[in-house]
Amino acid sequence: MTEAIRIHDFGGPEAMQIESVTTGEPGAGEVKLAQTHIGINYIDVYFREGVYRPAEMPFTPGVEAAGEIIAVGDNVSGFSVGQRVAYAARPPGAYTSERIIAADSVVALPDGVSNEQAAAMMLKGMTAHMLLTRVYAVKPGDTLLIHAAAGGVGLIVCQWARQLGATVIGTVGSPEKAELARAHGCHYPILYREESLVERVRDITQGQGVNVAYDSVGADTLKASLACLARRGMLVSFGQSSGKPPSIEVGELAVNGSLFLTRPTLFDYISESSELQTAASALFEAVSSGAVSIRIGDRWPLAQAAQAHRALEARQTTGSTLLTV
Repeated sequence: MTEAIRIHDFGGPEAMQIESVTTGEPGAGEVKLAQTHIGINYIDVYFREGVYRPAEMPFTPGVEAAGEIIAVGDNVSGFSVGQRVAYAARPPGAYTSERIIAADSVVALPDGVSNEQAAAMMLKGMTAHMLLTRVYAVKPGDTLLIHAAAGGVGLIVCQWARQLGATVIGTVGSPEKAELARAHGCHYPILYREESLVERVRDITQGQGVNVAYDSVGADTLKASLACLARRGMLVSFGQSSGKPPSIEVGELAVNGSLFLTRPTLFDYISESSELQTAASALFEAVSSGAVSIRIGDRWPLAQAAQAHRALEARQTTGSTLLTV
């Protein structure tokens, strides 16, 4: 039997209960994994609450993990028993000690990347790659704004963007988080509880605004993010940790400087195997070269997934949070 977190009804962290389940064997095109580390992400909260709907109930949350292949189904090439792999993939189902998953959703881990690192960075790191290279191609001289700069995605974006030659402005909730963001490449941490975001951004940019604003917070920040943009700037809304983002009238984009607005999801940018491999390879190279380091702030046993969610939602976490098996 396999230990897994199961959700029978949408709700708060208490909706997650650990149960014994049967995993079975992989079918054609699938592999079976013994998982060692599982990444926690805000998308897991959205599924738990019912903002995003699983295919069926009850279900196991989680979209990111790393481990070892323990069985291979028919018509699978390039993978073998004993190989270390990781993934960031839908449908949810990662909060478990063993999992069957489509082989084309996993990537092989190089020797220089540990299982722990992989589980902490696959979703967050490939999201950062998507944001910085595909949604908006950051170039030397650009100035960007990243919300939750001390979070899992934020710390990676700060480092990677600085390597690309950009000036990085980030929002944080405490002086401690400001120092952490600064140590990871953020030129200008802004304490959003104490300072006016728009005024500080305009001051830092000498009134010009930022070329791109990356907003994973949603309800509390989207309008301010829009007001921080330079002429022809882009607002990238990729999360809603504070709630559903407010509506924006199309006309607002014109009157505020011919602005762009997009709502990307990583899974649309790695839907093809070639896209997945390219994104993962770029991430592995960035980490292996030292350009990006992966901070793991907290580790929780699988059975304590509810406590981990409470810490995440209370904004008590920094960097990546993991479940261990």
